[in-house]
Amino acid sequence: MDNIKVSVILPVYNGEKYIKKCMKSLIDQTLKEIEIICVDDGSVDGTLEALKEYENLDNVTVITQENAGAGAARNKGISYAKGEYLSFLDADDIFEKDMLEVAYNKAVEDKADMVVFNSDQYYEETQEYKKADWTLRYAKIPPYTPFKHRQMTDNVFKVFVGWAWDKLFLKEFVDRYALKFQEQRTSNDMFFVFMATVLSNRITVVPKDKVLVHQRRNNAVSLSNTREKSWQCFHEALKKLKQGLVEHGIYKEVEQDYINYALHFSLWNLNTVSKTVYDDMLNKLKNEWFTEFGITGKQESYFYNKKEYNQYMKLISE
Repeated sequence: MDNIKVSVILPVYNGEKYIKKCMKSLIDQTLKEIEIICVDDGSVDGTLEALKEYENLDNVTVITQENAGAGAARNKGISYAKGEYLSFLDADDIFEKDMLEVAYNKAVEDKADMVVFNSDQYYEETQEYKKADWTLRYAKIPPYTPFKHRQMTDNVFKVFVGWAWDKLFLKEFVDRYALKFQEQRTSNDMFFVFMATVLSNRITVVPKDKVLVHQRRNNAVSLSNTREKSWQCFHEALKKLKQGLVEHGIYKEVEQDYINYALHFSLWNLNTVSKTVYDDMLNKLKNEWFTEFGITGKQESYFYNKKEYNQYMKLISE
């Protein structure tokens, strides 16, 4: 297939329940010049068999790997991609039929390195759609597109969420900076997304009134189990992000934003992790990680969120 506008990279692990609906929503996309690269991450249910039903389609490629996580699966997908832009989707989310067309057209209009679009959350048990304004904070970006991270009016790491499925990325841009996902169980997309954010010369967004993807919220138990087993992944993600910022000569410019985000994300992980690993995480934060992230020794005025600062002070004084 020639002239591929978007390569959709779809990592799947034990996604038998949703994979057929997901594939139908991709095949039915109004943008037809797409390729769909499915990476089965060592599923042990009927996912691979279901995916193989689509292999006869010209624009579908099915790849298998031993279970290594979504980050490794996305990296493998990138190596196969031939499209102008890259889309990284999750098999259990719900996509509007014009999602890729709207996002791609905006990308081309603004010659963008990176496109961000609006999403909401779908709660399967109640069949409700709920706004998720915190995933793309329109009030903190310029009233024009495209723009750079320097033109945002808030912490550069909190204007967009560090996940990849509500964004498009120019493949030439990804290749130029050799951007890769971290190959770990959780927090594996933060480095990729935030490095793309600070390296992009041209960021654009789809207008606020257009919701293009609905994040399915029904897997809290499985996610919490994964986080319990791999609770140190958030530290590795923050560590890798700082390393990348330093290597590209950006760290000094965004240091205060990074340290504030590191505190925010550390506290979020601590506040939401199970009791079985809470004490281990807290000890690591107090004895090593708060210092490693640059948080230790900073004055109250350095922090954007006083509530988070107060919790931090309480934790280190215990």
